[in-house]
Amino acid sequence: MRNPSPLAIALAALFSCSASAQGPTEIQARRMLYPSGHAEFDSWKAYPVRTLQQLNLPVADKPDSHQDKYGGRTDHKTAATGYFYVQQIDGRWWMVDPLGNLYLHNAIVDLHPGPSDRNKAALKATFKDSSAEWMARTHELLLQNGIHGAGAWSSAQLIRESLLQTTHPLAYTVHLDIMAAYGLKRGGTHPVPGHQGYPKDTIFVFDPEFEAFADQYLARIDVGRDDPNLVGYFSDNEIPLYKSNLDGFLSLPETDPGNIAARAWMKEHKATEVTDELRTAFLEFEADRYFSIVTRAIRKHDPHHLYLGCRYTAQQLLEPALFRSAGRYSDAVSINYYSAWEPDTAAMTMWEREAHKPFIITEFYVKAEDSGMPNHTGAGWLVHSQADRGVFYQNFVLDMLESGKCVGWHWFKYQDNDPQDAKAELSNLDSNKGIVDFQYKPYEPLLAAMREMNARIYQASDHFAKRATTPAKGRTP
Repeated sequence: MRNPSPLAIALAALFSCSASAQGPTEIQARRMLYPSGHAEFDSWKAYPVRTLQQLNLPVADKPDSHQDKYGGRTDHKTAATGYFYVQQIDGRWWMVDPLGNLYLHNAIVDLHPGPSDRNKAALKATFKDSSAEWMARTHELLLQNGIHGAGAWSSAQLIRESLLQTTHPLAYTVHLDIMAAYGLKRGGTHPVPGHQGYPKDTIFVFDPEFEAFADQYLARIDVGRDDPNLVGYFSDNEIPLYKSNLDGFLSLPETDPGNIAARAWMKEHKATEVTDELRTAFLEFEADRYFSIVTRAIRKHDPHHLYLGCRYTAQQLLEPALFRSAGRYSDAVSINYYSAWEPDTAAMTMWEREAHKPFIITEFYVKAEDSGMPNHTGAGWLVHSQADRGVFYQNFVLDMLESGKCVGWHWFKYQDNDPQDAKAELSNLDSNKGIVDFQYKPYEPLLAAMREMNARIYQASDHFAKRATTPAKGRTP
């Protein structure tokens, strides 16, 4: 790694200060709503926050002194397998890194250079038009700010090639898009913001050809079967597994495999009318079929790495049946979380209780006015400044750590989209989601708060574990 940059030196100075100074207890934010199918922000309101300073943790001279090359904690060791896995220890869920150290996967989604003409011009000006130079300097930026991983849609091949011999590799994940890829081959899908759309919101899980396709697809694509730096796989993103699926399948043409399967299922259950109870039961049946097929294909072609589910979101987070199903097949349940200002305690409890597995937050973010971006697309919340984005990050991460059920979180995303890019994905047309702007300039106030939090995630986790031995009502520092 190169000599520390002025930014790194300034950020390191954060830790020479006393941790007892109290941070803000609330910040102003607006929530994005869709009352008539179009995005609108509600009015500015004050929302409560909790920051690292409020925990009054002991000052650490070097907060990462007990971390290994992956960012795992060397002061808590268990069995090493050479690959990542999950384990519950003393009531708390952890990942375990390839060296056998307890670990939390802190990553950035969409880690790759932007595709627009202005992105390319900025890459040339900033990184000598070199993807290797971009990777080396971006890797340095991430490590300086306590980020040790790459989430979905990242340049896995470039990470492998450029960082193979580095002292601190990036622990990365791979997004497979199995059902989406089958849909493109089969026909019938359409783009919607954030993911693929399907006829009547029904995936093609009952097609007789889907299982063979999944096996052949995994045999063809680049998987990191023997790479210890690979954390694991997501099979798809936000596929429409909904309670309304039974109605959707029954409304398909009678020759459609989905309609045939749904009618057979109704007959097996001696049902002539659709009820809410039947909808829930069918949803679990449908999810079991999907997970059994994709898990079997993934395990066949890579038995070493974690299977991290299909990135549930929105109303799916309220369905115990989906968590029961995911828990039977995945190592951890992946969740794209935009529906709440902070993680909901009751929801996190339900996720783990039903799945009997930990969860990993695979997308979350907040946007800021001071970015100059219109912020009309995407989900979530809008705040005034990059510093407020940093406060949001600390508040969100502290709640996940306190739950004891979370084994990682992935900030969405690395770079703001170019607002002039006509080919940008529909949910990323004009919004401030990145840790850098579209010209690769870091949002330093956001990163300062991230760095402060990321350097002390294990210290904060221990604080909450110790406090849990004397339960108190409500959430307190």
